[in-house]
Amino acid sequence: MRPARSPGSSDTLLSTKKSRNRAEAAWPETVYGVLKSRGVRQVAYVPDAGHRRLIELCEADRGLSTIPLTSEEQGIGLAAGAWLGGERSALLMQSSGVGNCVNALTLASNCGFPLLILVTMRGEWGEFNPWQIPMGQATPGTLHSSGVRIFRLDHADDAEAVVEAAAGLAFEGYAMAAVLISQRLLGAKSFEGAR
Repeated sequence: MRPARSPGSSDTLLSTKKSRNRAEAAWPETVYGVLKSRGVRQVAYVPDAGHRRLIELCEADRGLSTIPLTSEEQGIGLAAGAWLGGERSALLMQSSGVGNCVNALTLASNCGFPLLILVTMRGEWGEFNPWQIPMGQATPGTLHSSGVRIFRLDHADDAEAVVEAAAGLAFEGYAMAAVLISQRLLGAKSFEGAR
């Protein structure tokens, strides 16, 4: 006969870990739902493994226009055009692309149109690539210095509340808002996973 397991047993820990992994894997669906509920009709992005599932969801939605970019700063011009045309947009990028946007951010700042940016972070927890560290570490300061309000998403359970808050500030406050999606939430990459 097998002995009874205590509440702190490995089965309980395994169940908790599986539940947490499901929540972490579901954040793109949650973010997609917020974008839809907030009336976002255009999603611009530079291809990124961290945003892969969110990009797939947006591309599968016939009610959204998805626009792949060659450089992140193009997304700021696209957001301006979307707003002038009566639509809401979101810009997806990796932290390494924030540096490409500094000059273009003055357009949003001076013209006062809504800009919602979702940034997958690199150069943080578990980073393997030293080239990602400088811009990853500089991303929050760069955005802050450019007048962008920063929201941090560290836990999958907070995805809805954090993205809702950023979208509300951007769209109702005619502001620039960025959600920084932590590398710990995304999971550390390896050389094998980077291919």
